[in-house]
Amino acid sequence: MQYPRLIHHGAVDGVTGSCHQYFVSETHSVLIDCGLFQGIEQGSGKAGADSARINFALDGIQALLLTHVHIDHAGRIPYLIAAGFKGPIYCSRASAALLPLVLEDALKMGITRDEKLITGFIQAVSRQLRPCQYDQWYSMEGEVDQVRLRFQNAGHILGSAYIEIEHKALHSNEKSYKAVFSGDLGARDTPLLPDPTPLVQADLLVLESTYGDKNHEDRQHRQQRLQQVVEKSLKDNGTVLIPAFSIGRTQELLYELEDIIHQMQGQPIHNGLNWEQLDIIVDSPLAAEFTSVYQELKLYWDEEAKQKLRSGRHPLQFEQLLTVKTHHDHQKLVQHLAQTGRPAIVIAASGMCAGGRVVNYLKALLGSACHQLVFVGYQARGTPGATILQQAKTGGEVELDGQNYPIRAEVIQLSGYSAHADQDDLLHFVGQMQKPPAQIRLVHGDTEAKLELKRKLEAKGHHVVIG
Repeated sequence: MQYPRLIHHGAVDGVTGSCHQYFVSETHSVLIDCGLFQGIEQGSGKAGADSARINFALDGIQALLLTHVHIDHAGRIPYLIAAGFKGPIYCSRASAALLPLVLEDALKMGITRDEKLITGFIQAVSRQLRPCQYDQWYSMEGEVDQVRLRFQNAGHILGSAYIEIEHKALHSNEKSYKAVFSGDLGARDTPLLPDPTPLVQADLLVLESTYGDKNHEDRQHRQQRLQQVVEKSLKDNGTVLIPAFSIGRTQELLYELEDIIHQMQGQPIHNGLNWEQLDIIVDSPLAAEFTSVYQELKLYWDEEAKQKLRSGRHPLQFEQLLTVKTHHDHQKLVQHLAQTGRPAIVIAASGMCAGGRVVNYLKALLGSACHQLVFVGYQARGTPGATILQQAKTGGEVELDGQNYPIRAEVIQLSGYSAHADQDDLLHFVGQMQKPPAQIRLVHGDTEAKLELKRKLEAKGHHVVIG
């Protein structure tokens, strides 16, 4: 059998459960990401009845390489450790700071709420972490000879990286071989984080294709459209509810809402209420913790965000921002907003409405036309978010916790807020390489997205394989 070789344990037939095993030789391999399946991809036809179970052998796996800490890339790490993995976990420095928060939440949601067990587990995993600087080569520990790793900024969320793996070429006249795993690439020209670092060269490029068949709408004017959505909703005495992932999307939204308030201060928005008096509510303890870490890691912000800090502004910690910590306060707020129509913007997890506090808001607010539900991210097949988007077109219903709820609130999708690269971004990422890769392997995308991106790349002369 020829090496290197690649086996996919997730994110090959869809967009969740990212997990790829890269064999440098017959007996030595590395794992790239170990994420949870979500939505329809949890079903028995794809991931088995227990979609979190590690259903592959750990023999010969020398290390786990983590592209970023989103749950669909990191959420199966507790199960990997429980299955016996004791190797090093390589990731960027920012990801190393964020990962303990992600794993603690994953443990509480799916395994145990025993604080002592959770603390012990997090401490054990922390000993396995190997934080890496961007743009610096690292020799891998263990038995694998002459394997080097490098993490480059992917621009998706704080700490996100694409990973370069360089090793001795087997069955080839070349001196070395480089495989690159894109993880999730970010869109260009988004706030807070720099654009993805250009990739120079690769023999094999394993490329995500989430939006391989789409381009985000009018990204440059997304803040203006967000402002328009807020203004319209508040005129109807409603609440703007935004389901958002705790890390990445929430921080981008706060960044742009702070900018809107800064520009509109002194101007009325609702019944004598000025913009600077409008409550921006983050109802997610995890999102609040992530936002604090984002502030601590200002080093990784882009230049525009750093300039705002130097001018005395606080893009992620401003006066109008309120956080809801306890479940009791959460329940009171949901009831209050449903009964009073108090003008507010609420950001709550989870981004696909598959759990978390946003579900209680949906139950309370979806049935009233005065509210607006604004989606700013991808909704995977089979998730409540995808159902709401589909059913809202005909005034249908969505099932939440076993009960059907009518959809009368206005449902809006602002696609320009996706943290993923779109088709043009993906083509740009490949096109700026100094030398075309020998092979591009498309993962992390639905079939239509992969086929369309394959067609576009092949038209430019690339050799493309799906999955």
